[in-house]
Amino acid sequence: MQELRYAFRQTIPVLCGYLFLGLAFGLLMQQAGYGWPWAVLTSVIVYAGSMQFVLVGMLGGGFASLLSVALTTLSVNSRHLFYGLSFLETFRKMGKARPYMIFSLTDETYSLLCNLHPPKALNADRVRLYIALLDHLYWVAGSAAGAVLGSVLPFDLTGIDFAMTALFVVIFVEQWCAAKNHLPALAGAVFALLWLVILGPDRFLLPALVCTVLALLLGRGMLPAQSEEVDAP
Repeated sequence: MQELRYAFRQTIPVLCGYLFLGLAFGLLMQQAGYGWPWAVLTSVIVYAGSMQFVLVGMLGGGFASLLSVALTTLSVNSRHLFYGLSFLETFRKMGKARPYMIFSLTDETYSLLCNLHPPKALNADRVRLYIALLDHLYWVAGSAAGAVLGSVLPFDLTGIDFAMTALFVVIFVEQWCAAKNHLPALAGAVFALLWLVILGPDRFLLPALVCTVLALLLGRGMLPAQSEEVDAP
């Protein structure tokens, strides 16, 4: 229970963001003609954030082909290939929880796990599992609430997607304040801005991630070794 309480405190920012974004997804599913069971089922078995919003359009307009769906999913979620690289050894040591940890590694969960320093008295693997599970539950709960509310109340969805941007800003600021070396964050920001100017907002993410990873690999000698887990205050 100590691990669960600690994990819950770490996930409070994600709770606030996921409830609103899940709510938006549920509302969109309801407007597309799919009730709350479909919204919940999609959030349980797909759980792909932005890809779920794309999926609403696919469901409404009809699937062109399975190949187009697969390619769209790959292009939207290709960043997760890079996320998983940094947790290969960590997840391998988690035994039976490994498949779920791979499945549930969303942007926000990844950010929390990267900045995780649980007290030594806690089981770190259990904390990671609870963080992933809680984030998943938040998303499912928001999706269900949105679909149910959308069936009985009219909603204006203008601007609700800004909750994700606000959530990323909060997580980024927390990690910036906690980190002693800001070179990785600066490298990511520089390449993101560069490719954003070159390719625009719809295509910049993948090349920015590739360039950031290559830059960090080439300059890894300038980065300090990762510190061991420390006691939380």
